[in-house]
Formats: sequence, structure tokens, C-alpha cells
Amino acid sequence: MTLVFIRILLRYLAAVLVTRGLIAPDLGEMISRDPDIAMALQVASGALIAATAEGWYYLAHRCGWAK
Repeated sequence: MTLVFIRILLRYLAAVLVTRGLIAPDLGEMISRDPDIAMALQVASGALIAATAEGWYYLAHRCGWAK
């Protein structure tokens, strides 16, 4: 299910970049339809969420919030 949301996010991101003239329309279509890019974004978002959780855990122990 997460992959579906990421593909939708990629479509909107590509549309914004194309309308602002930052990328070519062909490249925008490739970004929004390529499953490898969607999978890479899903892995990166999972790593970011895990890093945020671990950072919060470290901060909680350092500040004495985890008792």
C-alpha cells in the first residue's frame, strides 16, 4: 500500500517540476512511472523513519524522558 502512495507522490512531484520548467516532460513521465524509483523512494522513506525513531529514543534517554 505504501508503494501506491509513493507513486502518487512521485506523479505530483514530477508534475510540479515539469510545470516549473525544471525538468523535461519526458523525464517527468519516467520519474512518475518507473517502479525502481518508487521502490528506492520507499526504502529511503523507511530508513528516514527508522533513523528518526532511533534519534528520538537516544534523545529520550539522554534527557531522562524514558523512565
